Amino acid sequence: MKKWLVTILLMVVIISAFAVKITIWTSEAQAPILTKLGDEFKSIYGIDVEVVQVNFGDIKSKFLTAAPAGEGADIIVGAHDWVGELVANGLLEPIPVLPEKDQYLPTPLKAFTFNGKLYGIPYAFDGPALVYNKDYVEEPPKTFDELIELAKQIQDEYEGEVRGFVYDFKNFYFSSFAIFGYGGYVFGEKDGKVNVKDIGLANEGAIKGLSLIKKLVDEGILESGDNYNVMDGLFKDGQAAMIINGPWAVPGWREAGIDFGVAPIPQLEPGVNPKPFFGAQGFMVNAKSPNKLYAIEFLTKFIATKDVMYRIYLADPRVPSRKDLLPLVDDVTKAFAEFLGNYGLPMPNVPEMAGVWGAMGDAISKALDQGIPVEQALKEAVDTILAGIK
Repeated sequence: MKKWLVTILLMVVIISAFAVKITIWTSEAQAPILTKLGDEFKSIYGIDVEVVQVNFGDIKSKFLTAAPAGEGADIIVGAHDWVGELVANGLLEPIPVLPEKDQYLPTPLKAFTFNGKLYGIPYAFDGPALVYNKDYVEEPPKTFDELIELAKQIQDEYEGEVRGFVYDFKNFYFSSFAIFGYGGYVFGEKDGKVNVKDIGLANEGAIKGLSLIKKLVDEGILESGDNYNVMDGLFKDGQAAMIINGPWAVPGWREAGIDFGVAPIPQLEPGVNPKPFFGAQGFMVNAKSPNKLYAIEFLTKFIATKDVMYRIYLADPRVPSRKDLLPLVDDVTKAFAEFLGNYGLPMPNVPEMAGVWGAMGDAISKALDQGIPVEQALKEAVDTILAGIK
């Protein structure tokens, strides 16, 4: 008898003796499809699945309050960068075995890995790539030198009415591609474990990366007032030729009628690839739950299958974590997946990351707005981060 059939029969026997209900906390984007899938799971296995819609911003805090007492959700659907804090509080159960693990892109799996153990099953991930308006750009640039040249040509041709290139460059999330591409890093890692005292945000690579962004400012391509809303508005109005943004913005571009394409962020220089941050979303199991074994079975034997993951993608069309779904998705989604799947870096999932965002945002503003040398601005950022950790 096949192993999976034995597992199912065993579950049926156990369920006949005990009433079990799996509770899932998720946001509005996933609640409808998970409710349908929960009903299907019950019809097959006899286990009740209750899906509770919770505001995304409240899931982690509510879980931190309820889970220590073995209450609240058996499964939460959330972001990979919650993992470190939740594991530190003893609230997440490792996923012992993920079937068809080789069918997942490695970067989303890495995002849910902490100290060498997998603490979540990723279903989607997203991050920035180069997005261009096909009315102005026939072939996207392959290097930043090409981007700079093309951006200047467009601005000259349209006499400043169209920006050649714009993005939210003072946001560390969006500028990480250059800092990491040249060899900077947030926290060092050895044997799968993060060392939060080893910070590589002022090393030679980080300095070179921020200097590249400074060059874009110095040459008049990026402007001091650029931010996310400026970038998004200009692109949707047809007044920006190239931007750096993520798949969450696709519906707005389509609604605005922009004929756009998605390409890799250009190489920083020939042979030097960008490495942007990305975030992953997935399913995590409450370590204190009396139903955690059932929750793991629900996820690994049902949710994680190719067919179910594809249905989740159709209901919530983000970049899928399973690579065997890529032939089934649209070209835009596939372009984001292929770039981020090869070059993206997951945002660190340790609690100490909270102190990095503000310090690095300040460093970028100091270097690009206030004339403080790049080296000094980054060193001050690292000092601030270390002080917060101590």
